[in-house]
Amino acid sequence: MKILRTPEERFAGIPDFPFKPNYLKVPAGDGASLRIHYIDEGPAAAEPVLMMHGEPSWSYLYRKMIPIFLDAGKRTLAPDLAGFGRSDKPADRKDYTYQRHVDWMQAWLDIMDLQRITLVCQDWGGSIGLRLVAQNTERFARVVVANTGLLTGDHPITDAFLAWRKYSQETPEFDVGAIIAMAYPKDPLPPDVIAAYNAPFPDDSYKEGARIFPSLVPVTPDDPAAKANREAWDVLSRFEKPFVTMFSDGDPITRGGDRIFQKRIPGTKNQPHTVITGAGHFLQENRGAEFARTIVDFMSKTPLPGT
Repeated sequence: MKILRTPEERFAGIPDFPFKPNYLKVPAGDGASLRIHYIDEGPAAAEPVLMMHGEPSWSYLYRKMIPIFLDAGKRTLAPDLAGFGRSDKPADRKDYTYQRHVDWMQAWLDIMDLQRITLVCQDWGGSIGLRLVAQNTERFARVVVANTGLLTGDHPITDAFLAWRKYSQETPEFDVGAIIAMAYPKDPLPPDVIAAYNAPFPDDSYKEGARIFPSLVPVTPDDPAAKANREAWDVLSRFEKPFVTMFSDGDPITRGGDRIFQKRIPGTKNQPHTVITGAGHFLQENRGAEFARTIVDFMSKTPLPGT
């Protein structure tokens, strides 16, 4: 497996992102290893809030939320998925599979040995993060899902997603910063923020993970990942710990997905589900502070045993 690593100087001068980078290595699956980057701020013994990003962003997406969790006394973690941010990037598109993404993050979770986790996940952060919850129910105390899904290919896919998937494979220029900016044009992003989202990708050779991600979503029942996602749903359908939906009001791709979670997961009962208004697909970018404060309030209303 050929692996690319974004030069550190690409991240110099990133605005509003003063957090120390941390790294650990996980097995890549063929005898090689991948270096995974993650943010880890706050008291080591405090309740961990694990924030997982999606496509095509990186942990920078959570920069407005991290300080709010720190002010609330939480340990605050935000890893970069393989292929994104400061994490290593396999250079061949075929090296990325849904299962490998889950395995890479499972290895990271095992090494970190986190307990009592509150998962905050959006987009692919949910598609991978919820698989981790199903595989490690004892580690997770709460779940917050936003603009995400755990698809099995058994139900129709939105036209908006199919259009995005087609675009991701066919556009000659995959401009990550512009894609994030276009997700909610009512709230324009400054040029330096757009540049920060582009920083992990010096050229197109670094974008194979970002390019392939939409094609890894199970859209047919016989997709390679469909069976594992169904098995995850079987576990989640018995998950009774606090589970809350916080979708935005301006995301055509995941609209209505919150109702699926509320219907199928018992932990969603009597929880303060909310809709974050004035936000697009990347609600962390458009309404990050509000999103974080809503999560802190949710955590305060669902205290862990012994606290």
